[in-house]
Amino acid sequence: MPRQVDYEERRLRIAEAVCALIARSGMEAVSLRDVAAEADVSMGAVQRCFRTKEDMLLFALEHISQHVSERADQRIAATSTPHAASTLLSHTLAELALLDEESRARAHVWLAFVSHAPASERLAAVLRETYGKLHDLVVWLIRYGQDTQEIPPHLDAAQEAHTLLAVADGLTMHVLAGHHSAETASAVLQRHVDRLVR
Repeated sequence: MPRQVDYEERRLRIAEAVCALIARSGMEAVSLRDVAAEADVSMGAVQRCFRTKEDMLLFALEHISQHVSERADQRIAATSTPHAASTLLSHTLAELALLDEESRARAHVWLAFVSHAPASERLAAVLRETYGKLHDLVVWLIRYGQDTQEIPPHLDAAQEAHTLLAVADGLTMHVLAGHHSAETASAVLQRHVDRLVR
């Protein structure tokens, strides 16, 4: 049993090393040697954890996808006014857009994976699944707002969720490119949420 725990801990450590390398130098910086050095393990240890580089990248993407989803859930749980759908939407979308300073490195990593997805169907599949789960979360929040009569009932929750996720994703890129500050991006998100609320 302890060996299994050590194995999973090592895989997570390697995934964090992959993400750190991508955040600093891009996807091309991910080599077996550099990942091993970043994780402070042997190259053999990396090879025992992952058969191929794609397997390693896939696990790292699943790791960061889970982190983004968990952060969104935590923001919902920590919201001081749990009955305000607009507040829940604003906090959740800000979390998904990875706008704060703490999330900046993860935003770099996320976009690197998105840009790499056309070359790897396995990575693209994980991204589709992640976006699907996030879309479902935003749909749930919009419908919650419709139930509390903050959001008009005639609006199509699924379509509005598509729009909000696309805006959040686009703002991630704009902030990283320096076109928007995190503050102005947050204001853009808030305007889109305000548009839904009565």
